[in-house]
Amino acid sequence: MVETKNERFRRLAESRGNRLIREIQILGNLSNRKNYEYTPEEVSALFGPIEDELAKTRGLFDESRIVGRKVRLS
Repeated sequence: MVETKNERFRRLAESRGNRLIREIQILGNLSNRKNYEYTPEEVSALFGPIEDELAKTRGLFDESRIVGRKVRLS
């Protein structure tokens, strides 16, 4: 039986999503002050790019987003 596009999406989304969640949980281990020292600036430097990339990727799924930008002089 041939896998449909939706079935392929669901299979890959589950696998990739679960892998990402595991990696985020591992990243959370760095919060343990018994083993690590960090500043609020370092935490911001760590999470800023991650949050930006997540927002950008989430936007790819928004069908109402602007697909192509064009200059309009009216």
